[in-house]
Amino acid sequence: MAALATYAPDEVSIVIGAAIVTGFADGTFIDIEEVSDGVTSVAGADGEVARSTSADPRKKITLTLLQTSNTNDVLSALYAADKVSKNVTFPVAVKDLRGRSLFAASTAWITKSAKLELGKEVGSREWVIETADGALFVGGND
Repeated sequence: MAALATYAPDEVSIVIGAAIVTGFADGTFIDIEEVSDGVTSVAGADGEVARSTSADPRKKITLTLLQTSNTNDVLSALYAADKVSKNVTFPVAVKDLRGRSLFAASTAWITKSAKLELGKEVGSREWVIETADGALFVGGND
């Protein structure tokens, strides 16, 4: 008998600081990736291969929200406060509640404000967040 697994986008929990993120855009609403390659390699002239591992723990999070999301206000306030004080960081947590994928970082900041676009229909806002640390586990679903 074939196994059945279910993913539900409305059961993805994202917390930034003390704020629960709401108002996800249609399509991909969160993308988390390592800033650097975890392992790189080089081949010598004689074909000998050597590899090196990176100690860079940084992650890049791209969060895409509806323009109507109240989370845009939270992120704008965090970004503005960081531009003034130059010392505003926050924790981030992401969990697929129907699966095993999760991410947690204790120190994150917004690298650039979302672009403001207004049009005939509701648009989206793309926020880029970087972390100084972070544990990422990409798992399956139940």
